Amino acid sequence: MENQPQIELRNVTHAYVTDTGPLPVLDNLSLAVDTGKFTAVVGPSGCGKSTLTRLIAGLMTPDQGEVSLSGKPVRSPRSTVGMAFQNPVLLEWRNILDNVLLPLEIVNNNLQQKQREDRAFELLSLVGLEGFEDKRPSELSGGMRQRASLCRALVHRPEVLILDEPFGALDAFTREDLWQIMHELRREEQFTCLLITHDLRESVFLADQVVVLSGRPATSQYVLNVDLGDRRSLEDLYTKESVEMLAVLRQQIQIAQGRHVALEEKA
Repeated sequence: MENQPQIELRNVTHAYVTDTGPLPVLDNLSLAVDTGKFTAVVGPSGCGKSTLTRLIAGLMTPDQGEVSLSGKPVRSPRSTVGMAFQNPVLLEWRNILDNVLLPLEIVNNNLQQKQREDRAFELLSLVGLEGFEDKRPSELSGGMRQRASLCRALVHRPEVLILDEPFGALDAFTREDLWQIMHELRREEQFTCLLITHDLRESVFLADQVVVLSGRPATSQYVLNVDLGDRRSLEDLYTKESVEMLAVLRQQIQIAQGRHVALEEKA
């Protein structure tokens, strides 16, 4: 018997209701992420990538098709899912430690307060924020706030981590630093991850597979398997294999945007 994917979408179709009628966003989209794997999703702007995350998180249900986690249909939000977004959305009236602890106040657990704090301290140390536990969010840089956001998403040990462009607003150096921290988190924590990103280098550096979505209404256009090993360095992005993978992804994005036709005609 085959192993059940941790995340699975089967023939998902979805449209938003607007004043001018339905706006199709996803069309017969199927996608699967195996347990413990990291999948990145890329595609043209506005193709429905964020809608995909909301469906997996149980914040909405599809018009057609099915979304499942560990083989069970997703009908509502689950405590086994952690999420981090482009905006860290940390609460200014809480210090960093209390921001990270927030999910443990919401999710049912049998942990004592010291156990909760120990877990938060463990994660903060792992991402390089040891000593900043008592700081307010406004006292931290953008990269540091995003590290705290990742800790908050993982503090309750979710089975699934959803990342919706968490590094998109950061400068290039900070972004690359956080890519390496994500690899460290993967080695230390057990979770299945789905990343939404516009950065093709980010997708290749972090993921085991990259799914390219077509233009809206989006379906799965292309799947690239990334074979760079579990321990990666930034230098791996400059190898022949990585350069070739990035070229394939850029071509697929052009196809999704409809630009390949114009380029061929121009040629």
